[in-house]
Amino acid sequence: MVGQEDPSVSVLAFETWRPVLRLLLAGDTGGRGGAAGRVGRHGWSPALPQDGAAAEPAAAQEIPRALARAGVGDIAYSAELRPDGRAALCLVRPGPAVEAAVGRADLGVLVLVEGARSGPWRHLPEALPGTPTAPSADLELLERTLREWLPEDSVGATPEDFSTAEARLGVTLSEELKVLYRVAPRWEDWCDDEEATERVNTAVGCEFSALEHLYCIDGEARSAGWGWSPGTPEPAATPPGAAVRNLAGSPGWIAFGTNGGDEYAVDLTPGPGGYTGQVILVDHEQRVGAEPVADSLTDFVLGRLKEEGRGHPGDRLPVVARVGGGNLGTVGAAAHPALEVLAIGVSDGPPVSLAPLAGLPRLRTLTAAAGTLADPLEVAGLRGLEFLELGVRDWRVLLDAGAVPRTLLAAAVEARDGDHLAAVDVADEILALWDRPRTVRTLVEGDLGRPAQPEPRSRTAGSADGGGAL
Repeated sequence: MVGQEDPSVSVLAFETWRPVLRLLLAGDTGGRGGAAGRVGRHGWSPALPQDGAAAEPAAAQEIPRALARAGVGDIAYSAELRPDGRAALCLVRPGPAVEAAVGRADLGVLVLVEGARSGPWRHLPEALPGTPTAPSADLELLERTLREWLPEDSVGATPEDFSTAEARLGVTLSEELKVLYRVAPRWEDWCDDEEATERVNTAVGCEFSALEHLYCIDGEARSAGWGWSPGTPEPAATPPGAAVRNLAGSPGWIAFGTNGGDEYAVDLTPGPGGYTGQVILVDHEQRVGAEPVADSLTDFVLGRLKEEGRGHPGDRLPVVARVGGGNLGTVGAAAHPALEVLAIGVSDGPPVSLAPLAGLPRLRTLTAAAGTLADPLEVAGLRGLEFLELGVRDWRVLLDAGAVPRTLLAAAVEARDGDHLAAVDVADEILALWDRPRTVRTLVEGDLGRPAQPEPRSRTAGSADGGGAL
C-alpha cells in the first residue's frame, strides 16, 4: 500500500490534486467557488469539465491511478476554490464498515452488523425428504460408457479414498460420483500428460477435477468481491417447481469440473422440481442460483443435456418488483405476501406511499430513489427490513425522527451530483447508531498559483477507528 510519505503518488497529497483543482476552478462558470463529487478507479462523478480535461488529460487520469496503487476503491471530495489561487480540499475515504459496491457511484454499502450477509448468502437449503434421483441415473451404463473412453488399466479411487473425501466435505457422495472416480484414473496419472488429460476431459464432458480437489460451492466464497451490492436485489425464496435452489451456495453443491470459467457440480440439495444428484452449472457471472444442465451424471457424461436454462428469478414477480421507470405503476401493484425486494425508481407521477407494504412478511430490501417517497417515515412500519437505500433528505427525516429501522443489517445513501459530502454526513450518523467505524476525512490546503511551494499541511479527521495515510 502506498504511504502518504510519498506525495508524488499519494491520493491524499495536494500535489496530486493540483492539476485537477485547476480544472475544477476553470469549470466553475457559475461562480460558486467550489466543487464536489466522487472519483473512483474508473472515472469521475460528476465528470470533469470537458475542455479542461481535454487540455490536461493526464490530470484526469492520475488520481484514479493513485487510488488503484493505494488499494482504495473511490474517494469523495469537496474543494473550496478561491480567486487568489488558494484552495482547501476535503477528502473522504470509506472506513472499514463501508463496502465498495459493484456498479455504484456513491459511497458504497454501510455494513451495520459485522459479517452480515443478505438472505441468499445466509440461508442454507431446507431438507426435502424423499427427493428422488433421476430415472436416467444408470450406474452400469455410466461405468460402461466411461470405460469405452478410458484406458483399461486405469486405477481409480478406492473405498478408503471416498471415505476421506466424504469426511473432508461433510457429505455423502452420490453413487454416480463414486462410479466416476472409481473408473477415472487418479489425477497424478494424467495431470502432466496433455494427451491423457484431453482423453479424461472428453470422457467426462468437462475439465475434470481430481477427487482430492472436490469442494462444496460455498455462498460466502461465491460472494467474495461482490459485497452487499449483488446480495440485496436477489430473492432468497426458491419458486415452486424450481429444479435448483435460489441460493448463493450449498453444502450439497459438489463441484467436479469446469467449462473453463463456470463450475459443474453434482447437486445433492435440489429444488422442489429437481433430482438428487442432478448436474448444475454455477455461472461465475451470476450472483445466486445455478442452471440445471442434466438430470443425472449419467445424462451429463452421455451428452444428454437440457436445452432450457434456469431463467432469471431476480426479474420475476411477485418476489422482486420494480415501481416506476417503465415498470409497475404503483406500490400497491407490487404488494404481495411473497415480495422480498422492492425498488422504487424515478417516474413522472407523484411521490408514492409505502402504506400497502405494511405487514408484508418477507419484505427485506427496499431501495427508493431520492424524492420518490411521499412520507419517508412510513419506512418505520416495515418491520423486517434488512437493507434500505434512500436519498439524503429521506434519510435525514428518519434520523431526525429516530425512526431508522433497527432490523437493518446494511444500508446505502444515494448521492446526487453536488451532495456527496452531505451523503457522507448522513452515512456517518447511520453508522453511529450501530457503533460502527465512521468514514475518514482528510483536510488539505495549498496554493494553486505557485507549484514550487513547500509541501502543504494536511490533517486527518475521523472516528477513533480510522485515520492515517493511505
